[in-house]
Amino acid sequence: MAAPDVPAAEAPAADDPPQVRALRERVHALLPAARHDLEALVRVPGVSSSPEAAGAVEESAQAVAELLRGAGLPEVEVVRARCADGSPGAPAVLARRPAPAGAPTVLLYAHHDVQPPGRAEEWTSPPFEPQERGGRLYGRGTADDKAGVVAHVTALRALLPSWGPGEGVGVVVLVEGEEESGSPSLPDLLAAVGDRLAADVVVVADSDNWSVDRPSLTTSLRGLLELEVGVRTLDHPLHSGIYGGAVPDATTALTVLLARLWDDEGDLAVEGLVRTEAADLPRTEEELRADAGLLEGVALVGRGSLLSRTWTRPSATVVATDAVPLAQASNTLAASARAKLSVRLAPGQDVDDAERLVTEHLRSTVPFGARLDVRRLGSGRPFDGAAGRAGAADVVATADWALSTAWGGAPVAHQGMGGSIPVVAELLDVLPGATVLVTGVEDPDTRAHGVDESLSLRVLEGACTAEALLLARLAGDL
Repeated sequence: MAAPDVPAAEAPAADDPPQVRALRERVHALLPAARHDLEALVRVPGVSSSPEAAGAVEESAQAVAELLRGAGLPEVEVVRARCADGSPGAPAVLARRPAPAGAPTVLLYAHHDVQPPGRAEEWTSPPFEPQERGGRLYGRGTADDKAGVVAHVTALRALLPSWGPGEGVGVVVLVEGEEESGSPSLPDLLAAVGDRLAADVVVVADSDNWSVDRPSLTTSLRGLLELEVGVRTLDHPLHSGIYGGAVPDATTALTVLLARLWDDEGDLAVEGLVRTEAADLPRTEEELRADAGLLEGVALVGRGSLLSRTWTRPSATVVATDAVPLAQASNTLAASARAKLSVRLAPGQDVDDAERLVTEHLRSTVPFGARLDVRRLGSGRPFDGAAGRAGAADVVATADWALSTAWGGAPVAHQGMGGSIPVVAELLDVLPGATVLVTGVEDPDTRAHGVDESLSLRVLEGACTAEALLLARLAGDL
């Protein structure tokens, strides 16, 4: 197979030292292999939330393990734990290179599982057949987060051959297999392998960049609370003509209940949830509308600054409902109805308190006396990187230098993110003294979780280069 084309490297700064230039050039030479490996991973439909895809998730884990072995890590294995209900967790990959005496250890995290693609016919090209268009690689998982896996592999390929015994840094790689389904077995997995995760610095390659031209460090993440909300009004469905107008149906009750989650401005109406203000970075309504693809005439929702609404305040989204398809509909009053809620929680919010507050709100607003059932499906704690840790400032400064250098001198944005990465808080429980760096393989055009997800090939090069520079400087090579 011919090597795929790669974009031109970011122009090095004129005063880049020779060692920096050499490492940048080494990473650039590895990009065809990086893209080839990324495309191979994307072709494996490892949807962790689908039981039917269990074989593909296993295949994906084995493929990642082979990449890490090929990069030169001496210890690589596929590991798993059990979920709280006793079911087996998805396969993760754990790899290690012991630290030389006196050198730090860096833990590199990514995940190899992906979100369901949705309706294939809505994609411009097949979701699991990567295709390049306009400098972007399209396909499910191209960015979230198989690009994170490839960034780690490429950085290690660039460095490990040059590190002899007693040189470089210690490396631990953890590539999770169920991040997109709420990481149900992650706490047990970390408990089982925690003694092999010891690290001074953690690099999580699963976030966003301010733009293709400006890299970011993510300093806060919202938490996640997934709830199933069910209502029941009848023992059995009824004729809508004979009983409609007097007897409430469950679909209407659920619709009214869900609508009461928001006030007239679109703010989440649940009282008592943590709400804070985000950093003051430039973000215009026009930019947000363009990035989101908001239709003309559709208003934004919520109050406060745009960044506060998406980074440091709670929100809720109805991501699924059990509804009768139009083609199968009959004129009946539904006896029961269910919905799945995705509630994003501000940094500093306790997840259990949030569940209590949301449940209390739902119970106080359920219409018609309908029977209500609320069940937690999954959760992830928020992350606040402002919590100071010994030595963190020096590590962050090193990361800023690596990112800026990789992006040709562009300033680094320290930003929040509205998304959730449950492993960050879990890893800090295991490694309370570590400095966590949440880096980006995405950009505002990525459409992670959506139709036509894509990766900027320029961002891929930047992410690979920045990680190699970071590891080299932590090793004292630069």
